[in-house]
Amino acid sequence: MSIYRKFCKETVDADGNLKQIEFDYPQNFNFGYDVVDAIADETPDKTALVWCNTENEERILSFAELKRLSNKTANVFQKAGLVRGDRVMVILKRHYEYWIVAVALHKLGVTMIPATHMLTVNDLVYRIQSSKAKAIVCTTQNDVPQKIKEALEQTAFSCKLWCIQKDTEGFENLTKAVQAAEDSLERVSTLTTDPMLLYFTSGTTGYPKGVVHDFSYPLAHIVTAKYWQQAEDGGLHFTVAETGWAKASWGKIYGQWLVGSAVMVYDFDNFDPKQLTTVINRYGVTSFCAPPTVYRYLVRKGIPDMPTLRHASTAGEMLAPEVFRRFTERTGLPLCEGYGQTETTLLMGNFRGNAPVEGAMGTISPQYHIELIKKDGTQAEVGEIGEVVIVPEDGKKPVGIFCTYLDNEKQYRHVWRGGVYHTGDAAYKDENGLYWFHGRFDDIIKTGGFRVGPYEVENVLMEHPAVVECSVIGIPDPLRGQAIKAVIVLGSGYLPTKELEKEIKEFCNGKLAEYKWIRVLEFVEELPKTISGKIRKTDLRERETCR
Repeated sequence: MSIYRKFCKETVDADGNLKQIEFDYPQNFNFGYDVVDAIADETPDKTALVWCNTENEERILSFAELKRLSNKTANVFQKAGLVRGDRVMVILKRHYEYWIVAVALHKLGVTMIPATHMLTVNDLVYRIQSSKAKAIVCTTQNDVPQKIKEALEQTAFSCKLWCIQKDTEGFENLTKAVQAAEDSLERVSTLTTDPMLLYFTSGTTGYPKGVVHDFSYPLAHIVTAKYWQQAEDGGLHFTVAETGWAKASWGKIYGQWLVGSAVMVYDFDNFDPKQLTTVINRYGVTSFCAPPTVYRYLVRKGIPDMPTLRHASTAGEMLAPEVFRRFTERTGLPLCEGYGQTETTLLMGNFRGNAPVEGAMGTISPQYHIELIKKDGTQAEVGEIGEVVIVPEDGKKPVGIFCTYLDNEKQYRHVWRGGVYHTGDAAYKDENGLYWFHGRFDDIIKTGGFRVGPYEVENVLMEHPAVVECSVIGIPDPLRGQAIKAVIVLGSGYLPTKELEKEIKEFCNGKLAEYKWIRVLEFVEELPKTISGKIRKTDLRERETCR
């Protein structure tokens, strides 16, 4: 029996569809002890992690090994003076050490700050100063140690520094320290209300916000793993995400281990569709989750047979219907889209038992009470656009919703104004009860009296073979208020000519309602993006005002 059943009660219908989930956990629930160690004690040889890299190195960890190594790592941290409530930044890419370090920090009640190796020195300065991190654990790759040292020189903080595997000046070698450490650990007293994770959101405006989750957060990903990603007890789940992003928490550790699935990790820098599918087939991956970008590349490059794969899901941005159709035609697997935020867990999804519809976010997770609210405060009717808001039951913050923004109570109160959590995302519900993403409220284009979500147009643009990336914004227009502009990155072999501009416009406008027509088109070498790869529409709009 999967261990997750100890902490929740599910109500399902005759077809196995989840109708309700109620959580029941002790106030000292700690994922490290009560999940990882508990599985290790009951089934020590059960596989937790299957790791490989581009150099054909491989590491497979059982839960017993994970318990032992996380204990040893926790002892190293304790010896260095880390205690419950401290904060530690972790920059470990897709190295298997991330999972050991994460569990060790959880056991100690230390708040983990996952971060990407792509951060600049200035990014690190901001995060170190904001979080007041007591220590940093990092990879030796991609000049990360050097960037950390430069960042610390610019701050007044001193951090304990660890690197892994290789000796690096100014850093203690954590790998060597762990080898020499004791492998038994006395349980540290923690509470579910303690801060467990601190993620800095990429955002599209202003500095990143620090999003804090408590120790109940892993339990909220039971639904994510079992009913959306359809990870299975004894299966092998593969989510393509770097550990610096919240998507790793969605698909590479918590929910998957709770439902009994091992986690597949492929450690790479440069995405190669062929290598990715080779890993899936070599290790027998059963469920797979990746952003739409990965599926676009797979569709363009050709998808081989993947006989062990039984389920595929996607999230992070809108999926073009053309990609959905072609992937499904080739594999027989429909792509199940999902929706949520760094501040939340999965809010909507195409869940087990329901046939996914291309482009739809699916239905509301039984875990949450969600409504669509119009600007006048009333609920949106079928077909009407409203903001996605979470309504607490009995006035209590739902499990999986963040605790606070780091040192920003004003912003936290703002998103919880009126007693509900405002996502800032616009959506509508169709007559079949399915929800469709419309865009961020600040991205919605008002043109000629109509409201147009940029993703509606971008999905059509992505069907043109010349378009590799695109972003759609509204620009000032004296006739319509705003006109729709497409900013496009072309694929190799295509030149930015007037003829191609006309061809793309005609291709798209022939598939769009007239009020959604592209009026202006611009070719660019690259689009401005956040560190996590999200397109900064704000930058594109600001550039228009400066013309």
